Amino acid sequence: MKIIREKKHRLIDEVYIGGRPISFTLCIKDRKQYFTNDYSFQIFEQILIDELKSFDCFAFVYLFMPDHVHLVLGGNNSNSNLKKCLEMFKQKSGYYFSRNTQDIRWQKDYYDHILRSEENLEIHLRYILNNPIRAGIIDYWKRYPYKGSTIYNLREWD
Repeated sequence: MKIIREKKHRLIDEVYIGGRPISFTLCIKDRKQYFTNDYSFQIFEQILIDELKSFDCFAFVYLFMPDHVHLVLGGNNSNSNLKKCLEMFKQKSGYYFSRNTQDIRWQKDYYDHILRSEENLEIHLRYILNNPIRAGIIDYWKRYPYKGSTIYNLREWD
């Protein structure tokens, strides 16, 4: 029997501290759907906003697809810790899953990506916002209800 060792997280902890934008994707285990109604979205949105405030971070954008979540986070100062913010969001929302659902859990890890330029940031944000269109859920990103930003008014975007 072959032992499969878990791959170490690829980015060093220092990368997550400060203001640089980092994109995260968290998936629900076994791709089960959960974020399909206002109630589930609002609970998790509030957990996210509370943790952003707690770690002095902000969300360029967040988008809750039925079976995964996209977050592009930044820090308000040189001490903001995006990794700790994300991990606390995942821990608290995971606790909510365990107390309120039978079989919904986060996958163990998450995906992350450092955004290196302003141009790359805008392209990446628009790509995320169009995710529901590519999934065939909706025909125009503004009509998708399970999204937000703590710094932008998305209603003003084209």
